[in-house]
Formats: sequence, C-alpha cells, structure tokens
Amino acid sequence: MASDKKKNATRVRRKRSIRKRLSGTNARPRLSVFRSSKHIYAQVIDDTTGETLVAASTQSPEIRDDLTGKKKLERATLVGQLIAQKTLAKEINTVVFDRNGFIYHGRVKAVAEAAREGGLIF
Repeated sequence: MASDKKKNATRVRRKRSIRKRLSGTNARPRLSVFRSSKHIYAQVIDDTTGETLVAASTQSPEIRDDLTGKKKLERATLVGQLIAQKTLAKEINTVVFDRNGFIYHGRVKAVAEAAREGGLIF
C-alpha cells in the first residue's frame, strides 16, 4: 500500500512540473490523458477558459460495444481514434499533448499514436 502512495505522489510531482510549462489555448488546446487500472480517459481542454471541449474514454458509449474481448492496449488505441474523430469534428486539428505525469509508454503512447494517425497534430 505504501508503494502505491509513493508511486502516485511521484506521478503528481511530475505532473505539476510538466503543467508549469504546458498550457492549452483556444488555438491549441491541451490533450490530457489519464489512465487507471481498468480504464483510460482523454480530454481536450482549453485552459484559458477552463473548459473541456471534447472527451473520450473506454466508458464512452460510441466504443463501449467494440471493447469486449480486447486488451487494454487495444482499448487505448480505440480511445485515441475516438478523441481524434471528435476533435476534428469540432474543427480543432492541433493540440498540445499532456501525459499527465505518466511515462510515455504503453497505453499513454497508444492513445497519442492513434490520435496522430486519426489526424491530430501535436
């Protein structure tokens, strides 16, 4: 239990360090990714107004039926594709990627690469 608290505290420290330098604007919003043990979430955020423009996750109704029988990495790829579709539908094609303190590896990397393949520019 203590190691879990230490891991999360380290992630939060990394997150604060990253967010000092990184901010989303109206012209180039921030694509923030959060992963839990079961799900992965992605949001496109305009930090000037504090508004979430687009959101997608493994719990989104658009892809919920497609997730059965898939591994977590494949689910993350579907979330990346969905966030790219929704963002491009709002005529936003350039974003700043925020890994939210997580290491750019595995599911976080899968979301980013799928969003790039979907047409988003980082």
